[in-house]
Amino acid sequence: MSRISHCFEKLKTDGQTALIPYITAGDPEPWVTVPILHAMVDAGANLLELGIPFSDPMSDGPVIQKACERALKNDVSLKHVLDMVRQFREKDKITPIVLMGYANPLEAMGYEAFAKRAEEVGVDGILTVDMPPEESEQFLTIMDAHNIDTIFLVAPTTSPERMEKIAQSAKGFIYYVSIKGVTGSASLDISEVSEKMTQLRQRTSLPLGVGFGIRDGKSAAAVSEVADAVVVGSTLVGRIAEHANNPEILPEALAGLVAEMRHAINARDMAK
Repeated sequence: MSRISHCFEKLKTDGQTALIPYITAGDPEPWVTVPILHAMVDAGANLLELGIPFSDPMSDGPVIQKACERALKNDVSLKHVLDMVRQFREKDKITPIVLMGYANPLEAMGYEAFAKRAEEVGVDGILTVDMPPEESEQFLTIMDAHNIDTIFLVAPTTSPERMEKIAQSAKGFIYYVSIKGVTGSASLDISEVSEKMTQLRQRTSLPLGVGFGIRDGKSAAAVSEVADAVVVGSTLVGRIAEHANNPEILPEALAGLVAEMRHAINARDMAK
């Protein structure tokens, strides 16, 4: 059983919803990424999503685009991101890590080379925004051979037929994008999210995570009512931007945000 599957199984047994925070690797300084990851786990994160810096992150709003720009100014490459995972694993061999990014850096490294190194350092999953299941046969085969779960996005506009295709290809969990737009935009509609969760559960037994539009404890708790996992990104990355000139305070600052959301989710979980 993969670390991701084991994590979700344990949470299900305990009656808890997963909290998955996202940060961009190398933002604002490469040395602070691993301490932030550890701090977020200590604050209640169950899985971690680590963004691979990319020059044209098309699904991301301005907050994460600027995070990518800051990381790229530090010359943070995919090889550096994988080394950060290796460093994280020196102290934490349990918490699952999912890399999130775009196809270009993976293609530049080579799928086989990436998968081999990712398995060696302890990556558990990969979410490649611009690689749909219909174009992923070779990619899926290689990732599967190296025990890397392939995670796919489902959007509010995804048809039932395409949900079926995604459900057949996905491993680990399925990530539902709760709003029409880029990260950090608009506000989510819980009733619409609930309806989509029902449709997805008819097509897969995988855990369902919901991200985009989750800004605080209140919205995190609302999503936890209908999803197996709450994914939070832009709010955390926004806090990084606020303190980009003082990176030494970021582990504690992000831990505070994660703890607030964990507390809110726990309270809702106990009330179910």
